Amino acid sequence: MKVTFVGAGPGDPELLTIKAKRLIETCRCCIYAGSLVSDQVVSLAPKDAELHNSAEMSLGDITAVIKDAQQRGMDVIRLHTGDPSLFGAIMEQMNELDALGIEYEVVPGVSSFQAAAAALKIELTVPEKSQAVILARNGGHTPVPPAQELDQLGKSGATICVFLSVQAVDEVVQKLAPHYGATCPVAVVYRASWPDQSITTGTLADIAEKVRRENITSTAIIIVGPAMERSKNASKLYDASFTHAFRKASR
Repeated sequence: MKVTFVGAGPGDPELLTIKAKRLIETCRCCIYAGSLVSDQVVSLAPKDAELHNSAEMSLGDITAVIKDAQQRGMDVIRLHTGDPSLFGAIMEQMNELDALGIEYEVVPGVSSFQAAAAALKIELTVPEKSQAVILARNGGHTPVPPAQELDQLGKSGATICVFLSVQAVDEVVQKLAPHYGATCPVAVVYRASWPDQSITTGTLADIAEKVRRENITSTAIIIVGPAMERSKNASKLYDASFTHAFRKASR
């Protein structure tokens, strides 16, 4: 018996990996992350599969379902939104499985920050503007280490993708504006890749008001940084003086 943590991607079922789709379509028992996983993805499971919505479950409840499946010799798909390794709360589940001696594996998925960048038609790493991407969240009910607070990470000038924080957009702006400036471009992508996806763009000076006007309070990612502006700065990869050997080595 094995538990497989599967990345369900950002929402669009066509953004599932081939492996994830196969596992969902053949599963007998699936624990999925509530409304964060699209109905279209969940509907790929067989009609007779056992489906459990983890939004209504505690860690103990999840473990109980897995133990019951183990007793019946049934594999379990643990379906997480996006990529399980990013804010997926899988560590505590793995600790439970380790204690029970149950085998598990992880199947990666497309993250919402990638789907958001695709929707925005931007490159997150632009030469001479940003050559780093930071995936972070604002401190709240789940605290973050002091050195990883947004007001510290902002010192890097990197492109910052802020998860799970749109409800605190004013605080996000307050922490990042001193480092990026009031005119720095920002985008808030609500339910990236879903049919009702929406994009709100602005600057650190006006994005909070725009988000309030759109009544966006959850399920959105905030992307901040100078790379958001369409740049004239080209990479060296396709420069005429850049040899084929360098192009091969860069991949």
